Amino acid sequence: MVSSRSGADPLVHYGRHFGRTVHALCNIHALINNGILRLGELADRPEESFSAEERHEHKIFLTLLESVPGLEERLVAGSDDEAGIVAELLRKGASGARGDDTKSLKGAVLEWIAPKGQALSPPLSRNVKVDRGFNHELTGALLCPTNLNWSDLETKNKLQSGELVVSGDQWPIFLYAGYKYDPTDPWRGLLRSSILTRAFKYVFTSPSSVDKEPKATRSGNARLHGMRCVTPGSIAYIATQVRFALTSSPVFSRTDTVTDTERFYTSILELLEDPYESQEVHDLYVWWNRQVFPSYSAAQRTIAKDSALAKIREKRAMMRARIEAGPSSNT
Repeated sequence: MVSSRSGADPLVHYGRHFGRTVHALCNIHALINNGILRLGELADRPEESFSAEERHEHKIFLTLLESVPGLEERLVAGSDDEAGIVAELLRKGASGARGDDTKSLKGAVLEWIAPKGQALSPPLSRNVKVDRGFNHELTGALLCPTNLNWSDLETKNKLQSGELVVSGDQWPIFLYAGYKYDPTDPWRGLLRSSILTRAFKYVFTSPSSVDKEPKATRSGNARLHGMRCVTPGSIAYIATQVRFALTSSPVFSRTDTVTDTERFYTSILELLEDPYESQEVHDLYVWWNRQVFPSYSAAQRTIAKDSALAKIREKRAMMRARIEAGPSSNT
């Protein structure tokens, strides 16, 4: 039943965007089943009775409901097996998008890491990844964790042999602007590298927009879904896709212990959702939005203090203040 409907059902379309912008690696079947329970049988349970993990999962579920028109009604009014059908359609969309992006970025990333005007030496295949990762000088340098020195021969040999295993929360240098890490200020340049912005444009705007000034496009994934700004999930997703493209691993898998993909993805997502990092994250979002969403850049321009618009808003604010202050303000 699912296979016959999945090609045309809009839930596949929404599932693609959900995976790219909200959460790429969650278990959608469990997400929906647990979400329905929270809305129904468990609705009267106090919020504090749920674990932090359960509350986070429900937040993702509510985001899903908000992003898919009519989904809540469909789940509530549907038959007993409707939740499973919905979850499978969304999963198919998310998985399909991830597979498409993995395949296309595998070749595209080589163009972005090659020295300007030069070919990669030794060359790397666009389709076979065995020579990437720590097996190649350039991809190895980009994947080297910030706490290690790729120039150190012993370190390089241990990374190449697998004696030194890199966990997902040991972030690679390619996440940083200019591929430079400042241990005294680890936020400086984080998630602002050119390879990340290029990959983001490639996936969300269009491949042709990668090396050009941002323009509004009709066919890009962001445009199709009404996306006007970055999300924590979209940044973590692109970082994960780029990291995988640079590795020698042939198959994208959330449970791969070698690439430790799931830990890498969730570690970035957790940082971006950490309330204690809100100011740095806000600044990061502003920077990203100006890089990839032209309408956002225009909307963020400050209004000149002596402009007509500024005067209108100033007068309106004064009027509201007098009204809210009440009659006593006139005495």
